[in-house]
Amino acid sequence: MDSKDKDHILSLKVMRLTRPSLFTGLSVGCDARDLPGDHLNAETRADIAVPPGLHNTGVGHLLLLPQSFGNIYLGETFSCCLCVHNDSNEIIRDVAIKAVLQMSNQRVPLLGDDEDEPLHQLQPSDTINEVIQHEVKDIGTHILVCAVSYQASSGEQQNFRKFFKFQVMKPLDVKTKFYNAECDEVYLEAGVQNITSGPLCLEKVELEPSPYFTVVSMNKISTDSNSLVFGGINTINTHDTRQYLYCLKPRPEARASPATLRHATAIGKLDIVWRTNMGDRGRLQTSQLQRMAPQYGDVRVTVERIPSVVQLERQFEVLLTITNICERSLDLHLAFLGGGGGSEWSGVSSQTVPTLSPGQYTSLTLSLLPLHTGLQTIAGVRLTDTFLKRTYDYENLAQVFITRDKVREKGEV
Repeated sequence: MDSKDKDHILSLKVMRLTRPSLFTGLSVGCDARDLPGDHLNAETRADIAVPPGLHNTGVGHLLLLPQSFGNIYLGETFSCCLCVHNDSNEIIRDVAIKAVLQMSNQRVPLLGDDEDEPLHQLQPSDTINEVIQHEVKDIGTHILVCAVSYQASSGEQQNFRKFFKFQVMKPLDVKTKFYNAECDEVYLEAGVQNITSGPLCLEKVELEPSPYFTVVSMNKISTDSNSLVFGGINTINTHDTRQYLYCLKPRPEARASPATLRHATAIGKLDIVWRTNMGDRGRLQTSQLQRMAPQYGDVRVTVERIPSVVQLERQFEVLLTITNICERSLDLHLAFLGGGGGSEWSGVSSQTVPTLSPGQYTSLTLSLLPLHTGLQTIAGVRLTDTFLKRTYDYENLAQVFITRDKVREKGEV
């Protein structure tokens, strides 16, 4: 940006420092039998910017210097050069340059903030060049304010300011979904969409968990491999989306306090690092991701052990864990309403559960008799809080496949 003022003998230019781009030409060709013959094709083949053998693709192999200011995206580093030139035939003394970046909510000094910084002296037609850099952390309007002060030959102190305005845009659109599992695990599905004007290479998409969880990335081909499912070079084109999946497991100290874990809504932050097609680096970290806390009430029932396949009309066992996740002691009564249609509970129809203190749990081994083949749902468990007379029905505890064939036990050949 040229910012010379007629009343001043110094001129100021602000130039953004960006990488060059690849030249893309416009290929115009025709069939040799048409009127122009082979002339247009010959011109294309003779173009030095067109690689041999790729005459009609428009792909170039020469670098093109920036022709405009370009786009600035959140997470990238904004770099520019301030150039102050002495247009007079006099020696200009005590030249000072200051630069401040203004956003909607703050001002960031970039240059000349140190009062002890030495002043410059400019000979006729001499130039001062200063390079400033700033990692962009806010979207919206940014204003670069550049101020130049100097002492004229008459001894009078002069100064002027120039403003440079630009917009910072969002490079990625991140959408998340949470799935709360019965075993206290949380699954996070994150969709990362490229909304820039060019392709991006995603170097890192990692989840930094909150203190309540540890994270396991499910984006690798195997657990003992570092190869991502997207390949070694994860390039994402404009408007394309990558889906990432993470499993968050509660830490042992969080499991010891079920009430705290139940109200733990903060999951963690996504840390994303990318590079543009010319190698410019960008980095974003999302705000703390929040999930909806699972609604278990005061008590929680989980299936700790159940066979995946059982034989028709052959009794099998299910291990249930009942946990008190409220802040008072619970006296519970367990009743069986039916196994879910495909099976029936075997044994007594109801029983009293030992008193559970806050955070305490108890395990019960129950028996079921399968009556119908196919994939059947285990249900029909009812817990009653004898103090509040509140009931909890569990209609989808687990699923088991019932077959007519004999199921081999462990150790059988």
